[in-house]
Amino acid sequence: MSNTYQIYLISDSTGETLDRIFLALKAQFTNILYNVHSYSFTRTENQILKILEDAEKNKNSVILYTIVDTNLAKHLANLSNEKKIPCFGVLGNLIVNFSKILNQEASHEPSGQYILNEEYYKKIEAIQFTMNHDDGNMINDIEKSDIILVGVSRTSKTPTSIYLANKGFKTSNIPLVNENSLPKKLKDNPGLTCVVGLNTEPDRLVDLRKNRMSSLRENENKTYTSIENIKKEIIDAKKTFQKYKWPSIDVTRKSVEETAASIIKIHEIYLNNAK
Repeated sequence: MSNTYQIYLISDSTGETLDRIFLALKAQFTNILYNVHSYSFTRTENQILKILEDAEKNKNSVILYTIVDTNLAKHLANLSNEKKIPCFGVLGNLIVNFSKILNQEASHEPSGQYILNEEYYKKIEAIQFTMNHDDGNMINDIEKSDIILVGVSRTSKTPTSIYLANKGFKTSNIPLVNENSLPKKLKDNPGLTCVVGLNTEPDRLVDLRKNRMSSLRENENKTYTSIENIKKEIIDAKKTFQKYKWPSIDVTRKSVEETAASIIKIHEIYLNNAK
């Protein structure tokens, strides 16, 4: 297909940053056909030469790169220019301009964001804590949570918790069957930490629960998937959130990333109010 673009993502590290940038970039265009060629830990001129030889063979090749070594980045840019392949450095100008603002030289060290510093260990600790406190487990020390998510079944509590953990937030999530399913410690002290309720539209929840039962190859639980029961669950959940004055988010049309961004904002407000 002549209109298919060959996107070369070249990184001197894991490539995670570049993947996310391209994900955001392609979302801006509704009609784009592409194949992605990812190259991580690219740190030599020989590696770059081999990649460009491949890119040169294809029509509509485009290169995006995150390479912090200045000489290697220039080599890639110059070689791409010789071969008439569009090439864009994602971080280059940003690093240079930020260096000017801070009035200090950048380290230009590949994988610099993965240095084993205090922030790295904080994130690992948050992930471990969150995994241990998933789905209502280990509620005896939930006061150690940075964030507690509460919601009825299938409102994305676990994936949102894991995403927040990767941002460094110790996150507990508690399934809300009814008010009695809440830990006594939380009911007695609703402001114990930052609590956020998650909710969704009934029709969407029916589909999610049916798909869940199907994926587990279990017979459908009529109570679990009943639209009337689900409507009641959601109404009761909203009443619970209002009773304890917990902010809530409707996750129906939100991605995990969007939900997490809203939660982080709520957490910031909570901390400011707690001062």
